[in-house]
Amino acid sequence: MKGQRVGYIRVSSEEQNINRQLEGLNLDKTFTDRLSGKDMNRPELKRMLEFVREGDLVIIHSMDRLARNLDNLRKMVKDLTDRGIKVQFIKENLIFSGEDSPMSNLLLSLLGAVAEFERALIRERQMEGIAEAKKKGVYGGRKRVLQPEQVEDLKRRTAAGEKRAALAREMGISRETLYQYLRV
Repeated sequence: MKGQRVGYIRVSSEEQNINRQLEGLNLDKTFTDRLSGKDMNRPELKRMLEFVREGDLVIIHSMDRLARNLDNLRKMVKDLTDRGIKVQFIKENLIFSGEDSPMSNLLLSLLGAVAEFERALIRERQMEGIAEAKKKGVYGGRKRVLQPEQVEDLKRRTAAGEKRAALAREMGISRETLYQYLRV
């Protein structure tokens, strides 16, 4: 029995273009997630894993589209191949079937480790950028909605016993935002 050709696509945000990943391939079914690869709790990934059967071929643009963590990548490929499902990574030009050579497994580990390292570097640079922006005073989160005199009025009215939920509605802010203003 010939299995199905199943595509899995992942992009990190709604704005990113999914077309380039498996463009031009003849697929029976495609599953697409628009979420970060660090999280393995992706709805379409789960649906794809439930959908595929023995004899199927799962096609993915690159290893980092499946997982950004080496342990997760290796586990996912092993789980699929143990079920008799082949996994193909287009960019790396690798296919895993469960009867893989030591070289294939080495490449999976090396390239998966590179993807994990790349993600760690991105995160590190992001944190450095945020720290630098905070130092310069240009990163301070969301702009304040209420003026200082409104905050003083809010504090006076809550101290007088007015309901916080009603005050938040009146001022057009959430209760959590109200609580943040009261802490300042």
